[in-house]
This record gives sequence, structure tokens and C-alpha cells, in this order.
Amino acid sequence: MRVTVHPGSLAGCVQAPPSKSHAHRLLICAALADGETILEGAGNSRDIEATARCLAALGADIRAGEEALHVRPIREIRKGAVLDCGESGSTLRFLLPLAALLDCGATLTGCGRLPQRPNGPLIDAMRAHGARFAGERLPLTVSGGLRGGEYHLPGDVSSQYFTGLLLALPLLDADSELIADTPLESAPYIDLTLSAMRAFGVAVQKTEKGFFVPGRQRYKAPGRMRVEGDWSGAAFWLAANALGSAVTVEGLQPDSAQGDRAAQTLFRPESLDCVDVRDVPDLMPALAAVMAAVPGDHRITGAARLRIKESDRLCAMANVLRALGGNVEELPDGLRIVGCDLAGGTVDGFGDHRIVMSAAILATVCQAPVTIEGAEAADKSYPGFFEDFAALGGKVETEPAGKG
Repeated sequence: MRVTVHPGSLAGCVQAPPSKSHAHRLLICAALADGETILEGAGNSRDIEATARCLAALGADIRAGEEALHVRPIREIRKGAVLDCGESGSTLRFLLPLAALLDCGATLTGCGRLPQRPNGPLIDAMRAHGARFAGERLPLTVSGGLRGGEYHLPGDVSSQYFTGLLLALPLLDADSELIADTPLESAPYIDLTLSAMRAFGVAVQKTEKGFFVPGRQRYKAPGRMRVEGDWSGAAFWLAANALGSAVTVEGLQPDSAQGDRAAQTLFRPESLDCVDVRDVPDLMPALAAVMAAVPGDHRITGAARLRIKESDRLCAMANVLRALGGNVEELPDGLRIVGCDLAGGTVDGFGDHRIVMSAAILATVCQAPVTIEGAEAADKSYPGFFEDFAALGGKVETEPAGKG
């Protein structure tokens, strides 16, 4: 899909999209619980559909009701299930340990860049504790169960490795310890995991080295849970405000465990000189968009891991900014951006939801329209993004890819 966004500020009130980070975790906890859970406000992003689809393949009963998902937990484990993770790295890394724990011979598959994204450290840690894998890349078939013990993982590759194990290990008969062999990055995402687990009655203890996970625990259904509004998605509207728009975002928790609540202050002019995004990597594209249009010499650091997302986000964002007339230098672990007036033009969305939405926000201050190729990628996390954009007064023209 090709979308053309015309210049002009946005104004009005918008509801924050559901946090897919929160929804992933609550869905998995609910599928492991001792009774039915109703998850309100989970939304319909492609990533959440992937997690729900995989849990259903394992034996959970997940039904969409009005504004809620009704989740009945896994009771009879389905052998040989195929878990289609789509393009969701969270789905894959969260469910790999669960599939091993259930020892059902599940095969995990995916598409897009997901088969190329690294999982070696997680697989190695699981192999050392009883899991068996057929293959090294997707599709991966996993069996053999998991044992308790001491798990070692790098802390600077993906916090999703830790989340996947944290969700599964409490169900073992033995205690476990997760040890970060390098400093832990994206720690707020793990805090969100621990918060979701506590809501289902499962406790994990933080240690100096990582986490102590008592075994012999069970997830207890809380009855109803509401998925939080997404600070990552709301960040695009806050970025628009930094560029002159006046958007009010409702449905956010200021004290949320989501690390991206940092967006409340991150886009202020005094915060833009040099920003380390190690703990808030998903904010990088929106942050780069603001920097490109705000006068000054700005720098983003701590972003090397963003090269292995849905796109190489550093390269992709640099290309978008250059296509619009921006002044940007790509660095090994970040970007140097000198703010200037932007001309507009045509950009590639690189199959990446956050790149697409950043380009749309940047279009509000360009001198000419911005055409975004592959704009349907926004559906991965925020299916209603362009509808909300138009409702806020943005002028958006949509046409199928390949037309014209």
C-alpha cells in the first residue's frame, strides 16, 4: 500500500493503541493459568494475532468477544503443533522456552526478516538444560523438555530471551537462576514481564547477577485484566507535538512498567542533544524524526541492536531522512542528525511499522507531501494508525501498491 501524507499539523484527542508488549505477556500467562481469563483491550495487531494463533495451536482456547479476548488455558497439549510466529520476534522468543517445556515436538515458523534474527544464545541456553532442536534457523522443531538450573545469557542482544525463560521456568519442579553475562539492556521490558507474572500470582526475585526463579509455581487466573495503552505507539503523537502539533493521547498509565513511558520527556528540545536508547530502542525512529526537523546537532547512541529488527532500523531511518532532504550520518551504534528544513518526497517503509509511522509524522513539517511505500507495515503494531492520523486532521491519500 502506498500512502501520501500532506504537510500540516495535527490536533485533537486520540486513544492510545493497545500495548502489544503488555498483551503478548498477558496472553501467555493466561494460556498457562488455572482458569479462564478475559483480556480487555488487546487489539488486533498482527503480532498479537500471531501469539494468539500459536497459543491456540498448542491447545489454548482463545475467542474474540466484544472488546475482549476470552482465554481458556492449555489443558490438553497438542503434539506436533506448528506455531506460525509471522514476523513477531516477541512471539518466537517467548514461545520457544514454552514449547520446550511442554515437550510436544512443536515446530516454530516465521516470515519476513524473522528467520534471520538471532536466537543462538537462547537456543544454546535451552540446549544446556535438556531442550533438543531440529535445525538452527526457522523452521525450528523443539522437544526434550527443560530442566532447572543456572541459565547464562548475554544481556546486550535481546531482553526477549530473558522474558521467554522467565515465563516458562516457574512451571518446572526445580528452581532456576537466570544470569546476565553482560550488562542487561532494555531492562524495562523485563520489568513489564515481571509485572504481568505478578498479576497471575507468579513471583521472581531480582539478584545482583540476574533473576532467581522458584520452581513449582502455578499461574492463577485473575478473572479480568486490561491491556495497557501503548507508550511506544503513543510516542508518534508525542513526536508530532514536538514538531508543532497539538495531540492529546488518552489511555496511558504514567507509572506503567513500559520503558517507553520515557517518551513523556524525551522529545523536549533540551533532551535532544545526545540520547542513549539502550533501554528504549523502539523510540529511536520517532526520536530520529524529531531530531531531523529540530535545529541543532543531535546524536542517537546505544542503538546497534536495532540493525536486527524488522529492518536494519539505523540504515532504514537514515535512508528515509536523506530521501526527505535531511542531514544524517549513520554510525555503527546510532545516528548523527543535524536538524534542518525538510523537502518531502518518496520513501520506502522497509517493511517496518515504526519506520512507516515515523515518516508519516515527519511529513507534517515537510515542505511538500511525503509518499510512503509499503505503508501497510503499520498494521504490525498499530492497525488504526492512518485512520487516527486522518481523524486528527491529517490529509492522507491511500492507494494500492503498484498503482500509478
